Amino acid sequence: MPTTAPHALSDVTASDSTLRRFLHGLPGVDAVGLEARAASLGTRSIKTTAKAYAIDLAISMVDLTTLEGADTPGKVRALGAKAVRPDPTDRTTPATAAVCVYPDMVATAKKAVAGSSVKVASVATAFPAGRAPIAVKLADVREAVAAGADEIDMVIDRGAFLAGNYMKVYDEITAVKEACGTDARLKVIFETGELSTYDNIRRASWLGMLAGADFIKTSTGKVAVNATPANTLLMLEAVRDFRAQTGIQVGVKPAGGIRTSKDAIKFLVLVNETAGEDWLDNHWFRFGASSLLNDLLLQRQKLATGRYSGPDYVTVD
Repeated sequence: MPTTAPHALSDVTASDSTLRRFLHGLPGVDAVGLEARAASLGTRSIKTTAKAYAIDLAISMVDLTTLEGADTPGKVRALGAKAVRPDPTDRTTPATAAVCVYPDMVATAKKAVAGSSVKVASVATAFPAGRAPIAVKLADVREAVAAGADEIDMVIDRGAFLAGNYMKVYDEITAVKEACGTDARLKVIFETGELSTYDNIRRASWLGMLAGADFIKTSTGKVAVNATPANTLLMLEAVRDFRAQTGIQVGVKPAGGIRTSKDAIKFLVLVNETAGEDWLDNHWFRFGASSLLNDLLLQRQKLATGRYSGPDYVTVD
């Protein structure tokens, strides 16, 4: 679904001053209330049948990720095979949503998941720091798309955002969106751990959506503070309110630090209770993770067999 068509808020991006006025006119975030609500929702009890459904749903929402300098074609092929068939002993296990790799590994990943529902996502725009000229960032995106990327995960210029240069950030996102063309969806990463305040996270969320993001994403997974229930709850509120005002639905992707089934289920409760059932689908919600999938598989096996098989029964990524 395109997100760049004119909508009810199109006029707020007409100039730097109107954009600034809109972003700073957003309601301030009650940090205590936000964290209390996130903590409260995380205590919801999930029954066995619902837990089995939630685990399968979470598996289907994983962007199975490897973003290391030591990545090899063999490692990416193995990751792709695992994404397509996470548990070779149980063909009822759903495939993951995507594999996420650097641009130079897109072609390898694409071949590894060929014929399946698994998408290939690629980080771009000088990930993870985002410190590069716009021409370099756009070349990064175009090469990934040309190699077959279905999704692009871009990082915003946090320095520009924190300096209050919102129009520069907006212009970069719109340029990257254009470089994605009509086939690749765009996820915009804020690196929430570097934005310092919840008010900034709210502003970044609205800025990303106004610029045409298909997804807004918490973090790169490369800093100390990544996805948290509170910052994800705040972003879910933003996409809910954005759709109410514009009719445009935008996805959310928490990334980094989500390692267990218990964590994943807490996030799914946040989605259901905040944005609603329309977001409980991998087209609109993702987990950026590398180790989460293994725990989901172990918990799934335990529900099916009544015993915990242990980490030796899943592959090491």
